Amino acid sequence: MGATVITDEHALDGGPGPLGATYGKMMMWYFILSDALTFSGFLAAYGFSRFKFIETWPIADEVFNHFPFLHGVNAPMYYVALMTFILIFSSVTMVLAVDAGHHMKKTKVAFYMFLTIIGGFIFLGSQAWEWKNFIKGEYGAVETNGGSILQFVKKQEDGTYKRVALADFAATLPEAREQLDRNDGVWFMSEATLPTYSVNEVVQGFKADESILVRSELINAEKHKTVLSRAESLKRLEEAKYVVEGANLVRNEYGHKLFANFFFFITGFHGFHVFTGVLINIIIFFNVLLGTYEKRKSYEMVEKVGLYWHFVDLVWVFVFTFFYLV
Repeated sequence: MGATVITDEHALDGGPGPLGATYGKMMMWYFILSDALTFSGFLAAYGFSRFKFIETWPIADEVFNHFPFLHGVNAPMYYVALMTFILIFSSVTMVLAVDAGHHMKKTKVAFYMFLTIIGGFIFLGSQAWEWKNFIKGEYGAVETNGGSILQFVKKQEDGTYKRVALADFAATLPEAREQLDRNDGVWFMSEATLPTYSVNEVVQGFKADESILVRSELINAEKHKTVLSRAESLKRLEEAKYVVEGANLVRNEYGHKLFANFFFFITGFHGFHVFTGVLINIIIFFNVLLGTYEKRKSYEMVEKVGLYWHFVDLVWVFVFTFFYLV
């Protein structure tokens, strides 16, 4: 029996494979492909859920309208757009780092990788700030027995309606409310943190100010939330059960609870990818400074981590488009 002879000298040592790609690049492309399918499934699930509940889905321009140091200023999508620009710019610096590696320019590789890392950190910090505002909320709302979210508005001189925070009209009543903890709860179950106001305080404050109306979560033909009349508002408030401040995985003041679930899961999953990419970039950055790739006479590792970073940026473009813009 004759022995099997391997004619391709690079078949097992990580050398050039199909289309001239090395083993490391091929494995990175396989990972990117599988991860792309994962994100595609998440975004598809989001799309199906949104169009199933399209009449009650929150309006993104009203949810993501904050900007640092501009409290009270309505800036819809401005900060999210800035985050997107920063991440895309970090992809540009990564391209420059890879190009410098092809020319064996160690100093430029280190410089552009440093800028990429800074961009990644800024994006992560911005996403954490966005999460903080989303979780904390700004106005508050009430939830009915049927799970509908009722927000509060006041008519302006130009005929438009402006959101009103619970703190602007809720009454202060001598009510005793006790936080249920695990020792006092039935079956050792604790409850969520008590809201600032009780349902009764919100209702009584609403009745005392006739200029305030209830806005339901239903979107009308003009693509705005439906504002109820004073009589309709009082009737709907009879069904109020919870005071909702901010958002969590159970309920949120912006509208349908699936919106918050998808927001936390999709943006959090992407943020985990960015965080991982930053850590890998830091490791590669220090290897560049130590001259590891100069000794190997190849900066292919920078190119491989660059592929991952470009993928993370591209995924965010789709997340930004489908979650924030559409």
